[in-house]
Amino acid sequence: MSSIPTPTIVNPLVERLRGGGLGLALQIRHAATVDIVLAARTCGFDAIYFDLQHTPMSENVVAQISVAALGAGVTSIARIPDGDYGMALRLLDAGVLGIVVPDVNSAEDARRAVAACKFSPLGQRSAFGSYPHFGYRAMPAPEARKLLNDNTMLIVMLENKAAIERADEVTAVPGVDIVHIGSNDLAADLGIPGELTHPQVNAAIEKMVAACRKHGKIPGVGGLAGGDVKRFEHVVKLGARFLSAANEWNLMMAAGQERVKALRA
Repeated sequence: MSSIPTPTIVNPLVERLRGGGLGLALQIRHAATVDIVLAARTCGFDAIYFDLQHTPMSENVVAQISVAALGAGVTSIARIPDGDYGMALRLLDAGVLGIVVPDVNSAEDARRAVAACKFSPLGQRSAFGSYPHFGYRAMPAPEARKLLNDNTMLIVMLENKAAIERADEVTAVPGVDIVHIGSNDLAADLGIPGELTHPQVNAAIEKMVAACRKHGKIPGVGGLAGGDVKRFEHVVKLGARFLSAANEWNLMMAAGQERVKALRA
């Protein structure tokens, strides 16, 4: 009789980033079935990224797709509404392996995020009885919490001028894994809405990247999914290593428009 293997966690996004690679996430705004996991894997994305800040997607849908992702070689991450750490805990317990926290403007904001999303000694995440991450097998609490802490990505978003000014103190907070600039909101706050490659936005990214290098964190950039791929090349040259690289709706619209254009021709 074969023995039951020791439960562990596979987080492809973590493996990619810790190996020095570029982490790519497919943002999900409308897809509501587990098929999207297989599609994302076939395309080569490391992660699927649910946006619960700007869409009415239900937590139950995210939970079901996240459990499927655990066995499919794709990391599930989710952006919560501002300050909704109750939602973050429910999603983490349900199978999500990363939480994106918008509008982090200070070190204190970052510490609150760590407290909610990481177990002690980093944070104060509340314990749950069993986890889908381990196939619901019983695990000694210290081992389970260490594995979850090591594989749960906390991504904090800097989205305004004040946050960029405090990039160093935010990035220094233990337990933060990725510091992620929201390009659209940042540009709007700077008074240059839509100008995502403006020198002021570039300077903000460079400041964030420098802080990440200083404190050993991963720099990320979002808000570019609807634009030319050259925008991504640009921020990668500036030092970004995690990208919300596309969303399924924009990909469908772009491909649909190109197909109709070709057929009309």
